[in-house]
Amino acid sequence: MSGRENSKNSAKAIALGGILAALAMVIMCLGGLIPLATFVCPMLCILLMQIVTKFCGSRIGWAWYAAVAILSMLMGPDKEGAALMLFLGYYPLIKPKLEKLPLPWLWKFLFFNAAILMMYTMLIYLFGVEQLAAEYAEMGAILLTAPLLLGNLTFFLLDKLLSKRWRRKFRR
Repeated sequence: MSGRENSKNSAKAIALGGILAALAMVIMCLGGLIPLATFVCPMLCILLMQIVTKFCGSRIGWAWYAAVAILSMLMGPDKEGAALMLFLGYYPLIKPKLEKLPLPWLWKFLFFNAAILMMYTMLIYLFGVEQLAAEYAEMGAILLTAPLLLGNLTFFLLDKLLSKRWRRKFRR
């Protein structure tokens, strides 16, 4: 085992993961205070996931994701934001695999839209969040496309933010 692999499984890496998980829970709990934070807080946690994966490795990253997603669902005041973390929070872990596939942008697009479709279907029909069903029925089909398009744009920007190539452009 090399020194780099050993450092990713050390107590320091586990402690860093724990501290960042606590920070993620604070962020997720703030999601209930501001309406727009429903979508912003899970994205901030995904950025934290990128840090955990980079410095602690994917094994601790998966444990971190599971802990934050479960605690968000149990303790978070905003269930829609917690569901976003549950369905999209592991994206930094699978992003490298999606980028190795042919047409990676298509697979990322399909991943995001399938995750969002499953999430809202489960929230409305399985968990009975009637507020969402009433809100979306009131909006109509045409108005529902605007949030979906904005969600895709936001996910595209998040993907670029997580990308190493994006960060290299700003270093120059």
